Amino acid sequence: MTYADVSRTFQWRVPDRYNIAADTIDRHAAKRPDAPALVYEEKPGNVKQLSFKDVRDASNRLANALGAQGLVFGDRIAILLPQAPETAIAHVAAYKSALIAVPLFVLFGPEAIEYRLVDSGSVALITDLRNWPKVAEIRDRLPALVTVIVVGGRGIDKTLDFDELIRSASPDFVTVNTAAEDPATIIYTSGTTGPPKGALHAHRFLLGHIPGVLLPHDFPPRVGDLFWTPADWAWIGGLYDVLFPAWHWGVPVLASRARRFDPSQVLDVMDRHRVRNVFMPPTALKLIRQSGTMPGSGLQLRSLASGGETLGGELLEWGRATFGLTINEFYGQTECNLVVANCSEIMEVRPGSMGRAVPGHRVAIIDDGGAVLAAGKVGAIAVKRPDPVMFLRYWNRPDETAAKFRGKWLVTGDLGSIDDDGYVWYQARDDDVITSGAYRIGPGEIEDCLLRHPAVAMAGVVGIEDPIRTQVVKAFIVLRAGSVKSQGLTNELQDLVKDRLGAHEYPRVIEYVDALPLTPTGKIIRRELRAMG
Repeated sequence: MTYADVSRTFQWRVPDRYNIAADTIDRHAAKRPDAPALVYEEKPGNVKQLSFKDVRDASNRLANALGAQGLVFGDRIAILLPQAPETAIAHVAAYKSALIAVPLFVLFGPEAIEYRLVDSGSVALITDLRNWPKVAEIRDRLPALVTVIVVGGRGIDKTLDFDELIRSASPDFVTVNTAAEDPATIIYTSGTTGPPKGALHAHRFLLGHIPGVLLPHDFPPRVGDLFWTPADWAWIGGLYDVLFPAWHWGVPVLASRARRFDPSQVLDVMDRHRVRNVFMPPTALKLIRQSGTMPGSGLQLRSLASGGETLGGELLEWGRATFGLTINEFYGQTECNLVVANCSEIMEVRPGSMGRAVPGHRVAIIDDGGAVLAAGKVGAIAVKRPDPVMFLRYWNRPDETAAKFRGKWLVTGDLGSIDDDGYVWYQARDDDVITSGAYRIGPGEIEDCLLRHPAVAMAGVVGIEDPIRTQVVKAFIVLRAGSVKSQGLTNELQDLVKDRLGAHEYPRVIEYVDALPLTPTGKIIRRELRAMG
């Protein structure tokens, strides 16, 4: 089939009643209970599997345990865990129970975790021993957080042990018959003009992702497929570009996430586990290319997708030479994901283009008034509503939700154009988000963190170009009277952000200036900071 054929015949099939857990786990556990759902290494070299029945039973037990703790429909439960079986089980249990899952990144520091827990009003949290100290530090400031469950946390005061809960609860649970429009998850965006916002998504959100996974991975699946990503399962890319779409199709997923990205280790994982389908952020691809490491003889990749920035012709050619296939790029954002994609099987891949609108999604370039622009004209990249993959709203932010739309169009915050053949071409951002590696970083949180240092009077943060990470964080610092710039102070400021927010957000470059460019109302003019380089 061609792209035109797929687009012409496509129809959404979103039922009124739909639950992510019933679709991805219960359905397969009933039909193929012993089929592998999750592959993981409990210890190096000790490969284990969970079947769909295993995941169903464990998530049923956890759902019962959560109910026994008093959690009810619509309560928020935060999940601060790495790529691991417990992470997947926790999400499934939340969806079964009609709770709202709030994924949190394990590299977040205490302040970043606290902000999201308070903003979401989470009443429960599941974490592990590695991340428990950060939670313990802030728990007294979280009156709404009643239940804390720790993997391996037996004996920790005022917490529950994950494994004990699983063992003691019943494996029988009836998944709540949710509406497709009922809320399922809050995924936090990067703060661009203020603090991060929680994008509230409905259960039908998963079905909205499926066409955007089908194209770049040439699905439906084939015998022997195994899906993996080095991206963390706290982000939309790990959860909804990989884990749950794969399970929708009954494809097993590999859980393997190193604490630091190592190109040789990534290739070794794909080789040893015979991974067939991969989502790889562009920075990961660049780091592999830069390392010069080549895949082993056991590599059996069938599809490789990438998203987060446009891939140039050089990287595409390197991908073909290295992996023997075309890297299919896709595009989306937390509020409305996977709406543009490439698929070398059904259309030409044009270097520099993000692809064409995924069938089922109406993507256009609009002007400030919401009018659709002609081919070749640069304007705001927008997606027409209603759309199954589109968020319900920002959590507790009605004004910012309204500002996200121009009439019937959701505005992505990116500028671009669409050519006569429907290919979308990215031009620039119209906000201040920083794209660094696989992460989208908002400057507001970092500026607030830097201002906590007694030597800092003002701070302005922007992204500057970087050949590997696309951008790195740069901070412009105005010092308080009496403070003196030094390498020691620079190290302190960098460590402050690493410790309080996360290692992925710290400013790799710090410049001390006498003043920041400000608007008459006192807002930082970041475009002038970027021009200062």
